[in-house]
Amino acid sequence: MIRPIKASDIARIVEIYNHYILHTIVTFELETINNSEMKERVAKVTKDHPWLVVENDGLVVGYAYSSWWHARAAYSKSIEFSVYLDPPATGKGLGKLLYHALLDDAIKRGFHTVIGGISLPNAASVGLHEKIGFKKAAHYREVGYKFDKWIDVGYWQLIL
Repeated sequence: MIRPIKASDIARIVEIYNHYILHTIVTFELETINNSEMKERVAKVTKDHPWLVVENDGLVVGYAYSSWWHARAAYSKSIEFSVYLDPPATGKGLGKLLYHALLDDAIKRGFHTVIGGISLPNAASVGLHEKIGFKKAAHYREVGYKFDKWIDVGYWQLIL
């Protein structure tokens, strides 16, 4: 079941996200965050964009949201998507379901371009984006540093 985020989801969202901070290059954050910080982030995003969660048997197992690509007015028709799944929930098509729900919203609201930033290597995220129709648009080498190594970032784009 996909639905908008509720305040009662915050702790679970933090649990999922902190896993990625501590164990992966998916996010470039280095320190875990707390419920208060996540609540602020959700509030900031949901002023203008959807933040969705996916449940399995009543447990939130992932989330996705759209946000502004950049703040300047000329970017007002371009947005960015982000998705995070509880590791046991990956590979089951839930990221694709979340993205399709976000895409439906983006089309209804008249957006033109969706961007997905991916820390590389990340075959699962690249595969998700490309299955949906995103095309690689940029590749920046060694722009992040985490776990004592340099990390590339690619950007995938979908014109709606």
